[in-house]
Amino acid sequence: MSVANLCHRLTSQVSPRTAAGFAEVQRRLAAPLQVAVAGRIKSGKSTLVNALIGRRVAPTDVGECTRLVTRFQYGTVDRVEVVFTDGTKQVLPFAADGSIPAELGVDVTKVSHLEAYLTNAVLQGMTVIDTPGLGSLDAASVSRTEQLLGAAREDTGSDNLDDTSRNAVAGAEAVLYVVTQGVRADDQQALAAFTAATASREAGPVNAIAVLNKADTIVAETVEGSGGDIWVAAKLLAEKQASTLKPRVADVLPVIGLIAESAESGGFTSADADALHHLADLDDDVLETMLISADIFTSWECDVPAGVRLRLLEKLDLYGVRRAVDAIRAEPAITAGALRRVLLDASGLDAVRQRLAIVFAARADGIKAAAALASVTALAHASGDPGERQRVHDAIEVLLAKPEAHQLRLLEALTLVASGAVDMPEDLAEEVLRVGSNADLGAQLGLPGAARPELAAHALERAGWWRSFASFGATPAQSRVAHVVHRAYFLIWQQIRMP
Repeated sequence: MSVANLCHRLTSQVSPRTAAGFAEVQRRLAAPLQVAVAGRIKSGKSTLVNALIGRRVAPTDVGECTRLVTRFQYGTVDRVEVVFTDGTKQVLPFAADGSIPAELGVDVTKVSHLEAYLTNAVLQGMTVIDTPGLGSLDAASVSRTEQLLGAAREDTGSDNLDDTSRNAVAGAEAVLYVVTQGVRADDQQALAAFTAATASREAGPVNAIAVLNKADTIVAETVEGSGGDIWVAAKLLAEKQASTLKPRVADVLPVIGLIAESAESGGFTSADADALHHLADLDDDVLETMLISADIFTSWECDVPAGVRLRLLEKLDLYGVRRAVDAIRAEPAITAGALRRVLLDASGLDAVRQRLAIVFAARADGIKAAAALASVTALAHASGDPGERQRVHDAIEVLLAKPEAHQLRLLEALTLVASGAVDMPEDLAEEVLRVGSNADLGAQLGLPGAARPELAAHALERAGWWRSFASFGATPAQSRVAHVVHRAYFLIWQQIRMP
């Protein structure tokens, strides 16, 4: 990768301390994209982490480890490492149920974070970072989360880095932000504070998406246009939240983390399916009464034991039970595996994964490279050596001038417009965000589903328009962005025309 080569070339031209930072940047470039799952306390972050990984490994009940940042990454042997603030580590076994122990048996005040290594295919392409909840009464937990969302201190494996340098190369590169029904001021502040490898690179549509979790708790009748349908209400509310949070995030998607976790992590069993089949045999009036509330559902007298019904509630809640029963009544012979698939579809997790693939996975190298350049710049500025800063600056300018660095320039332009650093008319800003934050050609051009000839003609027309705008009528800052967008459209046109 060009940025890695840049770090390698500059190593002999900078101080040993800066060179140590460059080595860490190179290590991060070679590692999977680091995605932080963040949000308010009790927003269901850990439940969503388990669903994404496909294993119930992150504890969801309050305990010592829920107050710590936990990095889930791929490893050949399953293990948990407690990383202390002094850099020492202690290996712990997983609990009997396969999750991280709720109580660690160490002084938590001396713990930096946890590293969980799993033989998990999902983690080969993405490191998932679970964070303590914002808004927690535990000040230390909030501090750990804020550090992670900004410039987290991590063990870089080098004693040559000072605090400023270490901060410059730490932190997640992308964020999955979890909200519930109300977006609060501190949600906005947390997203504004999020930086990918520091250097004031704010979260934006290229490296941040949000999910509306616990979508099944929405009272559909309170959402205009829902027709009383909970999932329609969730989608409408998510769209409203997206308009509130943009351009901080690419999108807001509804999800039911509890159902997703149960369906994906093995929590939903054939015994649960059997119990749901028995519930489906109840009279309509009886079942409707039971589904009014959790208390009625567990206390009502029926053939399915109360303990079994309580277990179903813990795994699916009332909405999941209803969806499962509806599926059984529509297809009485449905198997446990097929029923699990129905529940997974009902959870909205697949849409979240697809969006993650589009926003993060498809452009992981570009996101990491952009974050790496920000880190390299910060390291040079932290050195205090004007000559070193100039050498690094010149090398970056040479790199960005190369044709293969266009994706980096597009990400930079996107960040400048999304953060407001370059003021653009609203319609043009929306166009820049659309072109820069989508991987699908139709979505980039604002013509989803259009035929290739139409896409090609539109791309060429917009390329010409942005070139004209760059030359006539744009401010110098707008002109720099316009030239990048012009080239983006031209490259899209070339791509469409290729056989």
